[in-house]
Amino acid sequence: MSSEASPIHPLLEAALAALPDVVEIRRRLHRRPEIGLRLPGTQAMVLAALRAIGLEGRPGGTTDSVVAVIEGAHPGPTILLRADMDGLPLSEDTGLEFASENVGAMHGCGHDTHVAMLLGAAHLLVERRDALAGRVLLMFQPGEEGYHGARFMLEEGLLEDGPHGAGAVARAFAIHIGTEYPADTIALRPGALLASADAIRATVRGRGGHASAPHLALDPIPTAAELVLALQAATTRSVDPFDPAVLTIARISGGTTNNVIPETVEIEGTIRTVSAETRELMRTLVARVAAGVAAAHGTTVELEIVPGYPVTVCDPDVTAWIRGLAADLGGESSVIDLPQPIMGAEDFSYVTERVPGMMAFLGARPPAEDPATAPGNHSNRVVFHEPSMALGVALYAAAALDFLGHGK
Repeated sequence: MSSEASPIHPLLEAALAALPDVVEIRRRLHRRPEIGLRLPGTQAMVLAALRAIGLEGRPGGTTDSVVAVIEGAHPGPTILLRADMDGLPLSEDTGLEFASENVGAMHGCGHDTHVAMLLGAAHLLVERRDALAGRVLLMFQPGEEGYHGARFMLEEGLLEDGPHGAGAVARAFAIHIGTEYPADTIALRPGALLASADAIRATVRGRGGHASAPHLALDPIPTAAELVLALQAATTRSVDPFDPAVLTIARISGGTTNNVIPETVEIEGTIRTVSAETRELMRTLVARVAAGVAAAHGTTVELEIVPGYPVTVCDPDVTAWIRGLAADLGGESSVIDLPQPIMGAEDFSYVTERVPGMMAFLGARPPAEDPATAPGNHSNRVVFHEPSMALGVALYAAAALDFLGHGK
């Protein structure tokens, strides 16, 4: 930790004392990653860990989520603390002694650390119930990696007076670990933090034939090629560079051999934006360009734009508040103010659309790693610096204790 944090903050000191237990559960989770909305083994581990600290977790109905409530000793509002639980379809290649034992699955985005940190924070908060005026709603969420797990939990009534009995949620906070930032740092920004993510699926349809006589066929391949370029040009000429969009075509598939003109070509890609307005603009733009290019070639295009996660917007006041807590815990030099949004996407965005909240990044790049070459999230070689989890535990707990501080 930064020398500015000396003498050590009492909450960080408690988190460091709890770190061996946090590391132990993180490693158990890491060995058994599960993917998607159904995570029975992970759910069972979380429920058992909650029972061990005197909390009764409630399993989800439509997914393998877990919700638990820490009731403070005094009445007050509710703060939501979130950890996602699912892994990725990767084959791990880290060489860690606790590497994944589930073939083709890996905690390559650090969700195992999120769960372990939130459980560690829950333990600290249970020990400090007398200081809480209100409730802490613990959200253990499956299916963040493209499965809309947060949305399913919201549809079950997560934020309302629902079966978990938490009451309406007044504030929300999440932490995401990453190797992009040095160990023991907190990176954040107000406003748009992460992009929206919509998928493009298009089928260009022509008429097949012999490759020696393209004039007797209706070749969809030139249409597809022109469409890729036209979409790139249209994006740069239609979108405000200060409210940007990223459009990437990531898959083109057509044809079976060298002398056959295919009937169809398939195209897939993604659209990323950092505002709802540009998101809608891009949907309209892609549809117009696709129809126009296809018409110019006499072909047709069947286009589907599949809605993904919204923009993750961090409330400015909540962000300033969390920034202050992070500086108190780790010192001012441990806080990184991000200058611009990140074009990745997160389904915590569904929560921040409805509750004043924010997400912060916890830096956990191993100190010996070169920043230029350190494997990042979603790499099958990513390794997180486990001692950094103490700062995450402390920050989760600090958010609840500060927001629900009795007598404040």
